[in-house]
Amino acid sequence: MSHSVLGKQAALGKDGRPVTDAPIDKRGSTGIRRLLVAFSSSYSGFRCAMKHEALLQELILLVVLAPASLLFRVSTVEHLLLVLSMLVVVLVEFLNTAIESTVDRISLELHPLAGQAKDLGSAAVLVSIVMWALTWGVILGPQAIRLIRGA
Repeated sequence: MSHSVLGKQAALGKDGRPVTDAPIDKRGSTGIRRLLVAFSSSYSGFRCAMKHEALLQELILLVVLAPASLLFRVSTVEHLLLVLSMLVVVLVEFLNTAIESTVDRISLELHPLAGQAKDLGSAAVLVSIVMWALTWGVILGPQAIRLIRGA
């Protein structure tokens, strides 16, 4: 059973009250309404991300390091690569969390395919972190070496 709350479809909980984190029914949404529904879903995703420690840590790193990267003397393209490499980590972590949530929703029983899905998601996060580290190392490494030698 569902209930409309502020134009959103919300499932009813056992107590009969709407469950606020329930998925929104996007069928039939077009134009501006579709965009508003999509934005609302994205906002819910960010709120959910704040409950996951790994995602929260990566978002904090992004918020701190993106502005800090402006302090380095790098080209616009290099600055863009520094920021995009961090965004890739956050993006892959979002996808990994979605995979883990879906697997856990289907069943909490141990199953080789469930473990494989979670392991592959985790491996994707690791690859994105290596990409981030390599990008920052290649772009900022020479500056860091000069700074250390000059100090």
